Amino acid sequence: QVQLVESGGGLVQAGDSLRLSCAASGRTFSTDGMGWFRQVPGKEREFVAAISWNGGSTRYADSVQGRFTISRDNAKNTLYLQMNSLKSEDTAVYYCAERNGRLARTTQDDYEYWGQGTQVTVSS
Repeated sequence: QVQLVESGGGLVQAGDSLRLSCAASGRTFSTDGMGWFRQVPGKEREFVAAISWNGGSTRYADSVQGRFTISRDNAKNTLYLQMNSLKSEDTAVYYCAERNGRLARTTQDDYEYWGQGTQVTVSS
């Protein structure tokens, strides 16, 4: 059974940093592309960042480019999202996702497995 467990969310002030983690189990993590998405109540879930199976390729939403960094540790089966210079508009529930494929993809339909999410709140 695939399990993705996010952690690291919380309440921070604008300009602060946070690092989200996603612990994966149940699949061969090291061969799967991974992604982060986020959702605000009343809005569609949106793409944030994605990384290929070996970390060699990354993709970012324009809104987070230059502020967020996605990375992975295949030895620890863990995905990360380093978020710097946080803004109030980054407030959302952040979801970790895993796909049955090696490449970094930006659309939700490309991901088969999802975590429960972690809340990030940025106060201005």
